[in-house]
Amino acid sequence: MGIPGGWELILILSVLVLLFGASKLPNAARSIGQSMRIFKAETKGMRSEDKTADPAQNPEAPPLPPTGPQVAPPLEHHPQGHSDPTR
Repeated sequence: MGIPGGWELILILSVLVLLFGASKLPNAARSIGQSMRIFKAETKGMRSEDKTADPAQNPEAPPLPPTGPQVAPPLEHHPQGHSDPTR
């Protein structure tokens, strides 16, 4: 099963013309082409954003802060043994 040959393409095109009509096929092809251009532009933009966001590939970018676990500050110790000053 490979790429359709000459007769298969003629048969497919004739079925498309019968189903959609000859006037709607150019509009459908145009909209598919526009969609493909938009998709290509968006994927190209995403690739360029990924390259600028990666500090290893962009040495001018400032280094990111370390992302370790955040620890709460220690509780204050009161002489009475309570940590709540209202008691």
